[in-house]
Amino acid sequence: MNKMSIICSSILLSTTLAMASLPAQANLPLQLNGQQMPSLAPMLEKVTPAVVLISVKGTHAQQQKIPDAFKFFFGNPRQNQSRERPFRGLGSGVIIDAEKGYIVTNNHVIKEADEIQITLKDGRQIEAKKIGADESSDIALLEVDPNNLTEIKVADSDKLRVGDFTVAIGSPFGLGQTVTSGIVSALGRSGLNNDNYEDFIQTDAAINSGNSGGALVNLRGELIGINTAIIGPNGGNVGIGFAIPSNMVKNIISQILEFGEVRRGVLGVSGYSVNGEIAKAMELDASQGGFVERVAPNSAAEEAGIEAGDVITQVNGKRVKGFSELRGKIGSIGAGKDVELTVIKANGKTKTYTVTLKKAENANIEPASIHEMLDGAKLSNQTNALGVIIESVEEDSPAEVIGLRKGDIIAGVNKVTIKNIAELRDYLAEIKGISLLKIIRGNTILYVRIR
Repeated sequence: MNKMSIICSSILLSTTLAMASLPAQANLPLQLNGQQMPSLAPMLEKVTPAVVLISVKGTHAQQQKIPDAFKFFFGNPRQNQSRERPFRGLGSGVIIDAEKGYIVTNNHVIKEADEIQITLKDGRQIEAKKIGADESSDIALLEVDPNNLTEIKVADSDKLRVGDFTVAIGSPFGLGQTVTSGIVSALGRSGLNNDNYEDFIQTDAAINSGNSGGALVNLRGELIGINTAIIGPNGGNVGIGFAIPSNMVKNIISQILEFGEVRRGVLGVSGYSVNGEIAKAMELDASQGGFVERVAPNSAAEEAGIEAGDVITQVNGKRVKGFSELRGKIGSIGAGKDVELTVIKANGKTKTYTVTLKKAENANIEPASIHEMLDGAKLSNQTNALGVIIESVEEDSPAEVIGLRKGDIIAGVNKVTIKNIAELRDYLAEIKGISLLKIIRGNTILYVRIR
């Protein structure tokens, strides 16, 4: 036996004797030289039951291109230019309120879904309904029967630092719950979709297809983000994944629950990110921030005193690197909320403004989640009055069948006055059987029966 073989045999014998001397307890943590070996297992045992698999079914319209020469043979061209195609999809979600059965996920996971099924870690399968969603931030809120659920604590994502450890939990490729780990690679990432509101956490924890909507947690098992995007060939992991910060998620969800829609705050400025060339041209001390190119008339920014040529460097005391990050942070703060902006003026002086954000005109509620007979109606809250206005009604939809029309205002249910979409949803959820919607149509009041 050579010298190397003797050394290897000695190491193997020492390891075997050491393992044999350990107490025979299956749940005892492994130890090395008397020290407990570090493990994420205790934290994950508490957290993973709050992460669920989401399975969806639905149909979406697929456009059919018909040559002009053949349209005569196919009848009405409008009826032949689209076809309903069934689809199935998988994703992940996170239980944020066990008592109420609230689950947050990505909007793109459940978009256009007719059926949403939740699979818990213990194998239970339950149906979910969509409460509301915001396409621009890619956040959706679901609700399930709150029976023996586990929720996850939500952390303050503004306290994250580059280098903090992260753990991603989800169900990639439908394989079942999977856990990967990494660090925060960068903060305030944007530019993946310029039409969206982005302020991503970048992580090198492996995120793959199916992880969308899953949890990104810290080492305390607290939610710091919702996994949402992957950069890699064919959607595969290459060490660059993105998550929506938990603070943005909280802002969006709280608005959906309070108002039944996302009342996105608007600052009223346009511009671009500060770089070296802009800093040199404008003789700026700042190398980062959002350069204000234009201030909209009568906007929140104009009323506060912000001017073209200003550079916004901080939002509520948190530094912003560029205009996209500024847009993402402002866009998740609700209308009517005050925000503190730190600005470098054209004269080089720094000034702080308190700005009351105005409301962006949009509606983000899913009518069918309020009541199945409202499906097909686009709803929004009135700006300066009580009630819910019907902006449009789809042809042959349940809403049209019961007699609703564009411009109708839902002012009450039975004898109860309704202030907004959230009250309409909450009140209808409590009623069993037939209800009467009080409708204001022009100068006429009428009642529409739903059941």
